[in-house]
Parts: sequence; C-alpha cells; structure tokens
Amino acid sequence: QVQLVESGGGLEQPGGSLRLSCAASGITFRKYVMSWYRQAPGKEREFVAWITPSDTTSYADSVKGRFTISRDNAKNTEYLQMSSLKTEDTAVYFCKATLNSLTYWGQGTQVTVSS
Repeated sequence: QVQLVESGGGLEQPGGSLRLSCAASGITFRKYVMSWYRQAPGKEREFVAWITPSDTTSYADSVKGRFTISRDNAKNTEYLQMSSLKTEDTAVYFCKATLNSLTYWGQGTQVTVSS
C-alpha cells in the first residue's frame, strides 16, 4: 500500500520559515520524481517544485529563491524548506510521487501565513 504523509505545516508570520516533510512508503522512493503542489482556497492546485532521482530541481516562479526542495533517499522522505514566507503562500501543500504512468498524492498539510 502506497502512502505519502506530509507534515510540518502550521501558522507562520510573514517573513518566517517552515519546513515541510513528505514520508513515503510502499514505493521504491529513489526512482520517483517527487513534487510539491499547493492549493489555496478557491483556486486550482498549482505546481510548486519538483526534484528528480538525480537531484535536478525546478521551481515555480512564485517561489524561486525562497523555497528549496530536497530529498533523502535513505529516509524515503522529501522536504520543502520555505523561507521569506508571504501571505500568498497560504495553502494546503501536497506532495506527489511520479514514475512513468504511476502517480501518488499525499493528503496535504495546511500552511497559513498571517500576522
């Protein structure tokens, strides 16, 4: 059974930092492209960042320079370090695992940026 479990969300002030984690089980983690997406209230889910098995990364323009995606294949976990948070970063953050036609999603973790 495949499980992706996000954690690390919460309430943070503008300018602050949070680190999200996504722990995977039931997949050969090191082979998967791992991604983060987010969905704000009333908006569609949008891409945030991805990291390939060879550690190539890509970011949405809205988070470039502020967020860093990483992975630890020994722990079957991906991370999203978020810094210089803005109110517009408020959303539910989801992790995704992709390998060819296989795609799995986590249940999401809420991030709220507010003073």
